[in-house]
Amino acid sequence: MSTGKFWKLFQAWDQAWFIPEPKFTVDDIPDLSGRVIIVTGGNTGIGKETVKVLLRKNAKVYMASRSRSKAEATIAELEKETGKAAIFLETDLSDLASVKKAAENFKSQEKELHILYNNAGVMIPDMKELTKQGYDLQCGTNVLGHYYLTTLLLPILQATGKSSPPGTVRVVTTSSSGSFMFPGPDIDYDTLRSGKARDNTGNQRLYFQSKLGDTIFAKELARRYSSDGIVSISVNPGNIDSELQRTTPRFIVFLLRMFMLYPTPLGAITQLYAGTAPEAAEHSGKFLIPWARVGEHSQASSNPENGLRLWNWLEVQVKAWEDSITSSG
Repeated sequence: MSTGKFWKLFQAWDQAWFIPEPKFTVDDIPDLSGRVIIVTGGNTGIGKETVKVLLRKNAKVYMASRSRSKAEATIAELEKETGKAAIFLETDLSDLASVKKAAENFKSQEKELHILYNNAGVMIPDMKELTKQGYDLQCGTNVLGHYYLTTLLLPILQATGKSSPPGTVRVVTTSSSGSFMFPGPDIDYDTLRSGKARDNTGNQRLYFQSKLGDTIFAKELARRYSSDGIVSISVNPGNIDSELQRTTPRFIVFLLRMFMLYPTPLGAITQLYAGTAPEAAEHSGKFLIPWARVGEHSQASSNPENGLRLWNWLEVQVKAWEDSITSSG
């Protein structure tokens, strides 16, 4: 085994096993009165736990989810638990049109945005599944959808950063230890649409690639916009028992629950720390690992050329789609 492959396996293993007890707990989160927060995928799993804690800390929380019925059921459940209600923001990250509409709806209601949690994700779906615009579902949802949402909200994030104390405005992007498991030195852009390259890659490797994309995106966002008062952090929430495994074969989920998966509330700890802890404002561009610790970026996500390449690719995809909408009337 090469040194590079061994290092990747070690990093992934270190983030999955023998994790020390968290020094940060939800009790350490300050009062969030007056803070406006968006959590994508907030109706299930880690997102739901994140929303619940934020509501208890008096934040105004928008739950950006695809399904109105599921989101409203979760909102009602959390209101019973916390006494506070989240606000549904219809958002299908696998459809750029839906993302654009969600951002417009939010900006029509709010003048500030303090924290954006790019939390939603798709894990190992059927290879036949693509986004509305024809991208690989995992990259299209986990990376392209979140990129578009974030950039559409940049003006309000920047404005909030100017009017708020330093370190207040944050973008937290949920990645995974899987980002270390992608074997290539960079994203293989030939695999992001249907075709032989994508077919030969397989859905598990495409998942790892999408999580690498999340860390590269978050680091590049920090490089570009930290001077505007935006803190951008990527996190590995840990191997968590959640709805993310809904497309994984049942026998694999059973084995994972036996030996690898931690309770869902623990999965929210690291991203809650990234978004709310005063000291986490110093971690822009960094990668946090379980539970609420600063870890190391993978070699691929540390490469600034990869960050520039991904950002440019994402920008081109969005512009091409927006141009097509304009030309079609």
